[in-house]
Amino acid sequence: MACFLVPAAEAVITTAVKKSADVSAKNSHKEIKNPFVKRMNWLNNMLWGGSALLAFEHVWHGEVVPWFPFLTAAEQGPAAIAEMLGEMAVSGVAMAALVTAAWAAMVVVTNIAQKRAAQSELTEGGNA
Repeated sequence: MACFLVPAAEAVITTAVKKSADVSAKNSHKEIKNPFVKRMNWLNNMLWGGSALLAFEHVWHGEVVPWFPFLTAAEQGPAAIAEMLGEMAVSGVAMAALVTAAWAAMVVVTNIAQKRAAQSELTEGGNA
């Protein structure tokens, strides 16, 4: 019903964090060294894209409507609202956590590959 709101909320927060880090780095004239902050655009793209796709799916099935209160569960009373909040707590949090874990794994693997490539360049350059 509204599970897409949890990853969307995380996307808003991570977008703000990335913009803040970019502004801070620009003002201090320093490069961002933390690989997770450098690759936060990946997380943002994954979260925004997934949230948009899920929102479209919910619109398609009539669970989200273009009039207030926007979520059809909110119109159906307290029992439907409780079910919606439960779905957000279980499915939404699980999706957001899974996307974040996949992104963290991607960053770690990429960082390891970059370090190995830099190390092999150093050893090849020293042997030449």
